[in-house]
Order: sequence, then structure tokens, then C-alpha cells
Amino acid sequence: MAKPIFVLNGPNLNMLGLREPAIYGTDTLEDVRKRAEARAAALGLSIDFRQSNSEGELVTWIQEARDNAAAIILNAGAYSHTSIAILDALQAAELPVIEVHLSNLFRREQFRQHSYVTLAAKGLICGLGAKGYELALEALADLLAQARRG
Repeated sequence: MAKPIFVLNGPNLNMLGLREPAIYGTDTLEDVRKRAEARAAALGLSIDFRQSNSEGELVTWIQEARDNAAAIILNAGAYSHTSIAILDALQAAELPVIEVHLSNLFRREQFRQHSYVTLAAKGLICGLGAKGYELALEALADLLAQARRG
């Protein structure tokens, strides 16, 4: 069986549906997971969907992905704007990474408009809510298919 795509979610994403729904929408993280699983299955992929409020745990999962995942979708939440440790782990993982944010970072506060994650990502999808995870899976399906073809 092919390696899964790790879908990693950072701090406060466990509060989706409750936290600032005008910004983040009304979907819960469980809703996002179900949509991502359905899209992955339709694309012939599998996912390993996780959430942590801990920066260190996210770093550990990214390190785990190096050997156990085909790619990473990462919504690092606020750690996107602060974590060099997550950037270093992503670069060491040497896997395709798609960064996802539910809101449009560039229509938000200035401090949210810079992301360390972006430096390690093949692409950034933001502002499309939960649909961004599905689009990230589509992009990774294409990238992984291209890599198999050589």
C-alpha cells in the first residue's frame, strides 16, 4: 500500500466551528477530516489526519513523515508565523508540502501575512475554507503522479 499523505493541523484548529466562524467558517475539524478523506479516496490516496496544539508534537510528526508519508498538507495555524522549528523539520523531511489556511492571510493582520512554512512548501492555498484541503490533495495527487513518471 502506498504511503499516506499526512494532514497536520496546528493550534486552535480543534476549535473550528466555534472559534470566530465569520473568519474560519462553521465546519468543525471533524467535518474537514471527512471531506479530506472522501477527496483522498476519490483520488486513490489515503491520509493520516492529525491535530495538535503543541509545536513540538507537530515537529515530531513532520519528522515521522520523512519515512512514513508520501507528502504533507500542513495548516500550522499561528505557528506558521512564528516557528522556525517547523520550517527546519519540513526542510529536513524532504517531502512535497502544501500549506493550507482557511482564511486569506493577506486580508488579515500584518503579522499573519508572513509564513515560515511557505519557505518549505510547493504551494499555498488560503482563503477557501475547508475546500483548501481538497485542493491541496488534488495538487499533491498531480505532484506524486509526476514524480512516479520521473
